[in-house]
Amino acid sequence: MKQSIVVAILLAGLMAVSSLAAPGPAGRQVEIYITAKDTGQKLATTGGAYLADSLPAVEQEQYIFVDPSKTFQTILGIGGALTDASAETFYKLPADKQQEVLKAYFDPQDGIGYTLGRTHIHSCDFSSESYTYVKEGDKQLDSFDISHDLKYRIPFIKAAMSKAGPHFTLFASPWSPPGWMKDNGNMLHGGKLTPEYYESWARYYGKFIQAYEKEGISIWGLTVQNEPLANQTWESCTYTAEEERDFVKNYLGPALGKAGLKDKKIIIWDHNRSLIYQRASVVLDDPAAAKFVWGVGFHWYVGDNFENVKLLKEAYPQTHLLFTEGCNGPFDSSKINDWQWGELYAKSMIHDFNNGAEGWTDWNVLLDEKGGPNHVQNFCFAPIHADTRTGELSYLNAFYYIGHFSKFIRPGAKRIISSSTTDQLLTTAFLNSDGKIAVVVLNLTDQAQPVSLWLGGKAMRTSSLAHSIITLVI
Repeated sequence: MKQSIVVAILLAGLMAVSSLAAPGPAGRQVEIYITAKDTGQKLATTGGAYLADSLPAVEQEQYIFVDPSKTFQTILGIGGALTDASAETFYKLPADKQQEVLKAYFDPQDGIGYTLGRTHIHSCDFSSESYTYVKEGDKQLDSFDISHDLKYRIPFIKAAMSKAGPHFTLFASPWSPPGWMKDNGNMLHGGKLTPEYYESWARYYGKFIQAYEKEGISIWGLTVQNEPLANQTWESCTYTAEEERDFVKNYLGPALGKAGLKDKKIIIWDHNRSLIYQRASVVLDDPAAAKFVWGVGFHWYVGDNFENVKLLKEAYPQTHLLFTEGCNGPFDSSKINDWQWGELYAKSMIHDFNNGAEGWTDWNVLLDEKGGPNHVQNFCFAPIHADTRTGELSYLNAFYYIGHFSKFIRPGAKRIISSSTTDQLLTTAFLNSDGKIAVVVLNLTDQAQPVSLWLGGKAMRTSSLAHSIITLVI
């Protein structure tokens, strides 16, 4: 049976989450969903169990202690990037496969229920070509025109939002200003925005938001610059921390206000965890800049550096944190079924949420059989790949691992305590606005781990299989 058919069966049946039954005589009901290596189980339900009266905890056993009375950040959403590459690949598929992709990602009942998206302001590396929305030298932006995006990206975003429903949040990021605004005269290879064009570039963001909203796509917020410390072979532009601070304070914040867009969220940094504290502190320590800033975005490349996210949250507790990009690569079709891809996602998501992140955004939601299209050959993995020659879809285990979060942790959920007594199991937990609790447990080891879920003096024994992820819904 083709993998996409298997996936369709899972999405239509096993993954459907019905209302939990009333608590039985033994206690509250727990639904268990599992994805495990070498078992064929992918977001499969194992049926229900009940929390029962528990004996006092003993040190020799392994527990996950859940305490919903202690709440932390509110979740904005979980999702991925709706790029030119994803949209172009999507429209090369037959209509039934297009509907399968939309259902798999965005349907809250029969899919994994993405509620957060990212897109780009004109081209990025995952576009088939470099392009902007204005003509060369048009400092006044009179020629601003998003017609390029009307062919693929805008229809794709609208289809995704329609499937996701009313609680979908979209933010945008620029990879580079037009080349003529930069000191290297090129959208590629880094370079800097020249002072002459600070004001024009700041107004460009507002023009983009207004143009997309005319097409029926609401932009919730934006990042100042994708990876502002990276001189890349693709679209890129570098800022020092001080330059980003001053651009936000003197140009971007005021420009959005003048355009009637002061409610749009501004996110700084949008680069790796490694330098997140130093970069963010420069901006946040300046009240005139900080007043425009909603939060700090970050990526996972270079190193884990999980502790840096926690330190930033501790130092600036009112600042919002958002994971804005991560992917695996470079693309190699022979490694598409490697189990590590999903585990890397889940490990990052658990740490980032436990350190204060309010949302988590994967990179491209869909790529082709080469890991593109990409105009500089910077190919990578996505949770779903489409063979545009045959129309077949391949689901990486990353799709299911992300789904263990996105399907059960909904916008408005609050993180709660989920404490593991063993280093062999990572965990995070959330209290949804409908009262349901979702507990995620990740086992990265080669051994099954017996564990008891403990909540309110009641417990349930289960086992976390080797190289597995489980979500317990209470």
